[in-house]
Amino acid sequence: MIDKLDFLLALARECHFGRAADACGVTQPTLSAGIKQLEETLGVLLVNRGSRFRSFTPEGERVLDWARRIVGDARALREDINALRHGLTGRLRIAAIPTALAMVASLTTPFRARHPNVQFTILSRTSIEVLAELDNLEIDAGITYLDNEPLGRVNTVPLYPERYRLLTSTGAPLGERTSVTWAEVAQVPLCLLTPDMQNRRIINRLLNRTGAESRPMLESDSMIVLFSHVRTGKWASVMPAKLAETLGLTQTLRAIPIVEPDEVHTIGLVIPQREPMTPLTAALVAEAQRLAPALSD
Repeated sequence: MIDKLDFLLALARECHFGRAADACGVTQPTLSAGIKQLEETLGVLLVNRGSRFRSFTPEGERVLDWARRIVGDARALREDINALRHGLTGRLRIAAIPTALAMVASLTTPFRARHPNVQFTILSRTSIEVLAELDNLEIDAGITYLDNEPLGRVNTVPLYPERYRLLTSTGAPLGERTSVTWAEVAQVPLCLLTPDMQNRRIINRLLNRTGAESRPMLESDSMIVLFSHVRTGKWASVMPAKLAETLGLTQTLRAIPIVEPDEVHTIGLVIPQREPMTPLTAALVAEAQRLAPALSD
């Protein structure tokens, strides 16, 4: 049963029978037969089929919810027993929004010092992708905004407040200021994250409040791309204060506080709403709780 539920989860992720089969390491006929057997066992149609995958039926969506719980619990059981026998081992898969990627090392480095046999996979994702992949068991934890858009069924650990800075050079407009307003920032040609990023949606909302329309001169899904452009002295951007500090300021590069309003959002760890937690997830939560006071200073 567990393997067939795995097939269903893979199909939910890929929305394609062939790719789902590849993800499970089986042939497409094997995956299709497994899902068909699951339908026969449950006595309901789970997948709307044609020449290709179309969608899940309402019954299929309900089974998917159960599949996530059952498969997640089965993986947690295996991990728990393995930890009892061999100590904490395995791989932690963490997805983080681009503005928080530079902070992940503050979490993984002390974790590795305590648990040297654990490996990590760190992925850059939008806030929506973080929650979707957490729900589909593709990742073990995420780092994202906790207070701006709905999170759904997750547990959270607040890590640090995100405040905003105008990142610009000393010779540029506003470059000599000690603080700037969002209305002033709206008049500066900016390079910003792409619109699918929650950080961009926050910035758009703050700029739109001033009556100005956000029209960046450059968009990217990479903070490194934005930072490298600002370092030329010819561009400006809006970045979280901690990220600007982590990437490194120079004598000519400034991170100027943006006020009126002094907007603050909370960045934190999100994990599946499951009890008991897996040993790896529990250890990660403990590390996050130790780290949070230092990041909040």
